Amino acid sequence: MRLFAPMYDMAMRWSAHRHAPRYLAVLGFAEASFFPVPPDVMLAPMTLARPESGWRYAVITTLASVVGGVFGYMIGFFAFDLIEPVLHSIGYWDTYMQIREWFISWGIWIIFLAGFTPIPYKLFTITAGVMSMSLLPFILASIVGRGARFFLVVTFMRWGGQRMDALMRRYVERLGWVVIVAAIIAYVLIKT
Repeated sequence: MRLFAPMYDMAMRWSAHRHAPRYLAVLGFAEASFFPVPPDVMLAPMTLARPESGWRYAVITTLASVVGGVFGYMIGFFAFDLIEPVLHSIGYWDTYMQIREWFISWGIWIIFLAGFTPIPYKLFTITAGVMSMSLLPFILASIVGRGARFFLVVTFMRWGGQRMDALMRRYVERLGWVVIVAAIIAYVLIKT
């Protein structure tokens, strides 16, 4: 069953659209506060389609993600009572509690590291708001952590170029399933 190849082709078509940078910004914002799909799924193909614009795309994604992160922070700070039942119903409560523990242990460093984990970034931004983390350090750590992640994606895509596109097309199905399995394993490990 070919599941990921058609999605990859669709992402490549979207990445060539004239409004793609706007879509990327919206996706970066939404993922940091409430949406489950990471912006990497658009950032990587956009960079492959237009390598000369990759750095600009990384900046757009970083800034939109940080603004979305501030929105997630505000959700946690002002409206956690409204979203707490949602965290329970979608099975994220235990993950949220684990993240709270990480905040206690690691402080601001967990925001930097959050950009690289498979755990949804929005849980970190909301938790930062719930815990009333200082906003300026939160923003700075978000810029560094998210920026490092998105610039790394662009670096790999530019470095790989057409070879990367050919590799992605060849292995996208296997890669997609590996990511799904890794996410499930990470979820199980966090839940236990």
